[in-house]
Amino acid sequence: QVQLVESGGGLVQPGGSLRLSCATSRSIFSFKVMAWYRQAPGKERELVARITKSGKTNFVNYADSVKGRFAISRDNANNTVYLQMNSLKPEDTAVYYCNTLTDLGENYWGQGTQVTVSS
Repeated sequence: QVQLVESGGGLVQPGGSLRLSCATSRSIFSFKVMAWYRQAPGKERELVARITKSGKTNFVNYADSVKGRFAISRDNANNTVYLQMNSLKPEDTAVYYCNTLTDLGENYWGQGTQVTVSS
């Protein structure tokens, strides 16, 4: 079992920044995928950013709507994944979820953290 705990959400004005953190209860060194998803009211959950490990290489993917504004990173030493969000827009308002696919094929979700972008 892996617990994922998100933090860093909150209320921010348009154009502002937030950094989300996802702390895991197990070493993420060998995890295949670490990702952030979001779900806005009345909408389906969507992929925001993903890091996929293949051998010694990490591949990063972003949703078109956040490219150039968001950055995902993983800190293997601290078992944490981050999502740096810059130039935030009202349409970024959503609950953000951390997700992982472990090297054993297990799929886990965090409980989510609310991000609200409003003036």
